[in-house]
Amino acid sequence: MSARSVEVVLVKAGRTKIRYAAELLADDGTHLVVRAPWAGEGARDFGFVRFESGDVFTEHYWRDRWYAVKEVRTGDGALKGWYCDITRPAVLDGDKLTVEDLDLDLWVSEDASSVLRLDEDEFEASGLREADPAAAGQAVQALDELELLAQYGKLTELLAHTG
Repeated sequence: MSARSVEVVLVKAGRTKIRYAAELLADDGTHLVVRAPWAGEGARDFGFVRFESGDVFTEHYWRDRWYAVKEVRTGDGALKGWYCDITRPAVLDGDKLTVEDLDLDLWVSEDASSVLRLDEDEFEASGLREADPAAAGQAVQALDELELLAQYGKLTELLAHTG
């Protein structure tokens, strides 16, 4: 049985930021797992990690959690780390998986020696705290939760799935 193809649509501030094809690996009704090659144009060097052609992302989304966790590997399978997006809960409608990015991010290196909170300035500038204080609170809580999981070596337990 081959995996189902889905389109991942990342929305930010009401606009589509990126869309790409992915393979749906698992869906237990709450936790969805997809795999996709690096979908960016060319390489992107963040200083702490470089995403480039050939990289493979195994992406974990939840319908009841305010984040997505993306395991990043090189084309030959070497783990680079985990890029975590703080998002509203994912919505799968047919073959379209939509996720709304809330600006906050977390990077966890392959050995978890580096756990970096990212884009807190973008989050503050987004106006979400004023426009939707409940969502802003959920976003900050989600970032704190992921950071603790990473610091205590529990991030991979969160990602366990069947399928």
